[in-house]
Amino acid sequence: MTTALFLLSTSFLLGLLGLTLHRIHFMSILICIETMMLVLYLMMTTFISMTNTATTAIMPVLLLAMSACEASSGLALLVATSRTHGTDHMKNLSLLKC
Repeated sequence: MTTALFLLSTSFLLGLLGLTLHRIHFMSILICIETMMLVLYLMMTTFISMTNTATTAIMPVLLLAMSACEASSGLALLVATSRTHGTDHMKNLSLLKC
């Protein structure tokens, strides 16, 4: 494993660790998910550039587009929950009330 892939996998695990430990605010959850998606994008581009495969070169672009859609829908949910509940604390949110 090269140094770049080791650092990328370490940063993905740090994003996953942040997702599991810091679930107080909805915004911190969205930031951790976005970090994990961007690290996956960088891993894909690194892997494709190392293997020189042209058939899978479109995959990072599709992942980046899906990441942008995920970020926009997450921010829309953040605005909706902060308008209805008054805060973005995850302790105040319940699936049964929404």
